Amino acid sequence: MPPTDVSPGAPPGSVPPRAQGAAPGHAGDHRGTVASEAEDTLELRLPEEFPVRFRDTEPPGTPASRSGSAHGALLDDIARWGPTPTAAGAFQLVPVHVDRDLPLISRWMNDPAVAAFWELAGPDSVTAAHLRAQLDGDGRSVPCLGLLDGTPLGYFEIYRADLDPLARHYPARPHDTGIHLLIGGVADRGRGIGSALLGAVADLVLDKRPRCTRVIAEPDLRNTPSIAAFLSGGYRFSAELDLPGRRAALMVRDRTLRNVL
Repeated sequence: MPPTDVSPGAPPGSVPPRAQGAAPGHAGDHRGTVASEAEDTLELRLPEEFPVRFRDTEPPGTPASRSGSAHGALLDDIARWGPTPTAAGAFQLVPVHVDRDLPLISRWMNDPAVAAFWELAGPDSVTAAHLRAQLDGDGRSVPCLGLLDGTPLGYFEIYRADLDPLARHYPARPHDTGIHLLIGGVADRGRGIGSALLGAVADLVLDKRPRCTRVIAEPDLRNTPSIAAFLSGGYRFSAELDLPGRRAALMVRDRTLRNVL
């Protein structure tokens, strides 16, 4: 996230899964990891009760962007979280609908400051594949637009870090929830908005996911504006991580810390 506050954060810690439906920019395949690493994500299995209890109940053929699997039980139904007040305005996460949101997200991904970390620049089909890999998956990673007072401000991915290849690189706890994000508009970067939204997203996750004890992110160590934004948003620096193709800072927002802020 070069020049921003928290904006172009590459999937701040790109180790979300691909095999079970996470985006291609996740996990091993961010920064061009070899196929064997992508295949390795097949080792990540959901708890045995998930396939039965959380099977999508909508009729066959229902688009994933409108089905329960894409933003359902694994992340406590993000679509129903609603808005939360922040110093910058009312903030809300809205799961992506590809047909509606692709042009906007693709334009953001082609911003050079964003492309330097997300590596999803190119035609709309590149971004579409990234989004659909999550929307067609089991719901462990949900792509969202972040709305501020109803206006799309950025792109967010909320994911189950404990069910992600990232869990191999740090001492994960059950229900750890991760964040990948970028602030889309250049005018919205560097003004403290990113820090405010990072805190707001953490509060949303901790409010709506009672089993989650902490929110994590893994921005690139070179992305000092992003790391500073996380620190300002109430996260703490926990460790340096060796991820596929890069070094990352493990940033953690604890439930206990949040209660004293």
